[in-house]
Amino acid sequence: MAKKVPGNSISKNYLEALRAINEWTTVSDWAIKVGEMFPELLEKANKEAKNHKRPTTGIREIAARISSWVSADGFAGKIEVDESERPKRVRILTDDEATHYQETSLEADLEPLTRAQRIKTDETKLGTKEKYRIAELDAIIRQLKEFFNLDFELEHARAILNSKDPGKHHPDNLQILLKSHNRLKSNANWERFTLQEQIEYIQAVVKVQKLVSSKMKIDLHEEVIGSIIERLKLIY
Repeated sequence: MAKKVPGNSISKNYLEALRAINEWTTVSDWAIKVGEMFPELLEKANKEAKNHKRPTTGIREIAARISSWVSADGFAGKIEVDESERPKRVRILTDDEATHYQETSLEADLEPLTRAQRIKTDETKLGTKEKYRIAELDAIIRQLKEFFNLDFELEHARAILNSKDPGKHHPDNLQILLKSHNRLKSNANWERFTLQEQIEYIQAVVKVQKLVSSKMKIDLHEEVIGSIIERLKLIY
C-alpha cells in the first residue's frame, strides 16, 4: 500500500508552521500553529469536521492528518521525531541537519546489503568446523526463542561494519546478545564474551524471564536450559 503524503503546497505550509515554532513540540501544538498561520486551512478543516459522524473540530482534523503523515514518513528528511514519550514530539530540521539525515538514512538503508556481502565473502573462507559452530549458535538461539520466548541474536563482537577496525564473520568473533542490546551496540566493537560471561549473560536473561514466565505461560524447564548451556559449551 502506498504511503499517504501531503501535497507540496500543504506540506510547505505545515512545515512553515513547525519552523515558526522552532523547538520540540507536540503534534497538537503544531496543528494549532497551522490554524493560526493559515486560517484558510483551518476554515476548510472546520467544514470537513462538520461532515463527520463523530464530533470533531478542524484543529483535530489537522492534527490527525499531521500525525498520519508523520507516521507514514511523509515529512522524512524534514523533521525529527522523538517517540520516547507520549505524546510524541517533533521538531523541524535545519538544512545541515536535513542533509546529514539523508546521508545517514541512505547509509542505514544500504547497511544490510553491505553486511550481507561481507558475511558471504567471509563464509567462503570458513572450514567445516567453523561452519558447524556457527550453525550450532544459530540453533541455540532458535531454541531459546522457541521454548522460552527469548529474543537473542547472533552478534559480531568486533562489528563487521565498524569503520575503524571491522571484524570478520567467524565463530571466534560471534556471541549471543538480546536484540535490544545488539541494537544499542550497533557497529561498536566489544571484547567478545568469555564462555563463562556468555553463560552468565544468558542465565541472567532467563532469571528475568522467570519473573513473568507464569503470566506469559512459559515453562522455564531447568533441565532444558541446562542442556542448551551444555550445547553452548561444546562449540563456543
